[in-house]
Amino acid sequence: IVNGMDVSEWDPSRDKYIAVKYDVSTAVEAKALNKEALQAEVGLPVDRNIPLVAFIGRLEEQKGPDVMAAAIPQLMEMVEDVQIVLLGTGKKKFERMLMSAEEKFPGKVRAVVKFNAALAHHIMAGADVLAVTSRFEPCGLIQLQGMRYGTCNVVEPADVKKVATTLQRAIKVVGTPAYEEMVRNCMIQDLSWK
Repeated sequence: IVNGMDVSEWDPSRDKYIAVKYDVSTAVEAKALNKEALQAEVGLPVDRNIPLVAFIGRLEEQKGPDVMAAAIPQLMEMVEDVQIVLLGTGKKKFERMLMSAEEKFPGKVRAVVKFNAALAHHIMAGADVLAVTSRFEPCGLIQLQGMRYGTCNVVEPADVKKVATTLQRAIKVVGTPAYEEMVRNCMIQDLSWK
């Protein structure tokens, strides 16, 4: 049973933290503009055509930041053009893992290891794909937030190879009509407690 979410706090048509507000009818163009603003904000090359993968979460075992960090080098071998934004704070060993991914892939990976609610909203609005590498996810709020913002979810168990290959599959779909249909299908769901 998934939770309902706070649809007033997480509402792309009224979100004060994002560059361009949008709804299901304006999502495709607005997400591209939000992506460019996000890329500029975090210091990645600005290019709306580069698929952008996000990871947002508390950096502890449950959320699998170590799985995400281990999947990044594999993904970089499989996909030429991709950017990854990592946001979270928690255990120092996991913070170091994310920062080392940024050091290894400058200009492609950006790790923000602090609590930043505004940036979380901006990432949801600008990312194409949300990677959820949780070992267990009792209520799935992060997935609901991703759906509300038309950011497609990639959920795989804690298996590094599976995460890398699933992200590779997702990245191939970004920018296609099928992706645009997924964005619309995500955004029309009622994800509230109602």
